[in-house]
Amino acid sequence: MKRISFVFTFFLLVILACSDKSLVTSAEENLSLPNEPYAYDKLSLPVGSSIAGSFDDFTIDNNVVTFSNNKTEITPWGATLGRVLFYDKKLSLNNTVSCASCHHQEKAFADGLQFSTGFEGRVTTRNSMAIVNPILQNNLFWDSRSKTIHDLSLQPVQNHIEMGMEDLNRLVSKLENTEYYKPLFKKAFGTNEINPTNISKALSQFVASITTSRSRFDAGSINNFNNFSELEKMGMELFNSDKAKCSSCHGGGNMSALDGPNDPYGGGGSFTAVQDLRGATNIGLDIVYKDNGLGNGKFKIPSLRNIELTGPYMHDGRFKTLEEVVNHYTNGIKPHQHLDVKFTDGKGNVKPLNLNSIEKKAIIAFLKTLTDQEMTKDPKWSNPFRS
Repeated sequence: MKRISFVFTFFLLVILACSDKSLVTSAEENLSLPNEPYAYDKLSLPVGSSIAGSFDDFTIDNNVVTFSNNKTEITPWGATLGRVLFYDKKLSLNNTVSCASCHHQEKAFADGLQFSTGFEGRVTTRNSMAIVNPILQNNLFWDSRSKTIHDLSLQPVQNHIEMGMEDLNRLVSKLENTEYYKPLFKKAFGTNEINPTNISKALSQFVASITTSRSRFDAGSINNFNNFSELEKMGMELFNSDKAKCSSCHGGGNMSALDGPNDPYGGGGSFTAVQDLRGATNIGLDIVYKDNGLGNGKFKIPSLRNIELTGPYMHDGRFKTLEEVVNHYTNGIKPHQHLDVKFTDGKGNVKPLNLNSIEKKAIIAFLKTLTDQEMTKDPKWSNPFRS
């Protein structure tokens, strides 16, 4: 027995001696990273999008976030550390759930479930949102409660249903006792000190690097959509038309709501220049809401990129298919008092889109051109833990 223990210890020490060069750790952990990091700082964004690869800097003290005027840059090693954290189940209280448990790369970082399972089998109350060019969005989560990726990054970790790590100091202790983290923090931040601020910065850098811009729609935007079928072209025309009104909510290169401060469209198409509705609106899902979202039944308008991969749909995952979603706008809108104005006739009555069967098929065909299969297979966003 002693000889077996000695052999295992020797084997482990040999691996650890090589870890700084290859960053491949013990067989128990199965972490495998490239010798040189991926170029996470080279963002690939949709045509017409422009944003710097940085965030407002901040610190976390006693779970309180304080922002400064400095910037946090996306760096290759910072995002590499973030990738490990994103996929590591040690970030949950009982080591069973990671960020990636609810955000699967092959599903454009959604999970395909109506509601997700957190630690100890607890079930979330909202559908897991896909991660779609978050660096282009100012408001995050279904209720738009976070205005930065930094603020978003640790909320699921601390959530009592999702990952249960409410005490960030306990998380720091766990990571300090995991041998592969100190070298990674050293490479990312120049110090092997592990603290909540740098955990959040690393996670934020990785999440911000997740971009999608290689769909058939993106290819078509530079060749006059010669790669589209006639049905897809019809769907694109309807999408941008006054009849379907899709682009009035899902606009721009990211096919998402305008959600900046004092958004002139209020995220919902109506002119409300003095308001900041944070990219959310009421689309008439219910007359009485059990979950009020941002308030008055308003929920974040998500990006439609990769929508083919991210069902079921809506904040509660009530619609299993895109057909059900389009049918809702055609004849399923409820007459809520806070219904988005584009779905009313000006007198408070619901004004459905009244799309015919061919028009609905055309819109769905167009939506499927927004699928970016390369994103779902890109190794830099894949699970670094190998079985």
